[in-house]
Amino acid sequence: MKLSEMREKTVDELQNAIVDWKKQLLESRVALATNKLENTATISKTKRLIAQAKTVITEKGKENA
Repeated sequence: MKLSEMREKTVDELQNAIVDWKKQLLESRVALATNKLENTATISKTKRLIAQAKTVITEKGKENA
């Protein structure tokens, strides 16, 4: 998901996406530990998505305040 797409979503949708990404991150870390993860870049990409979504949520909170 691109940053512009994140900005179009509501806070609730972003929070649900963060939960999904955290589940995906956990699965990726387990796969890495068991040597089943082929593309290790997915971990950093997922972490980046979570951080971007949290930033957009903070921006939306400041706009409403």
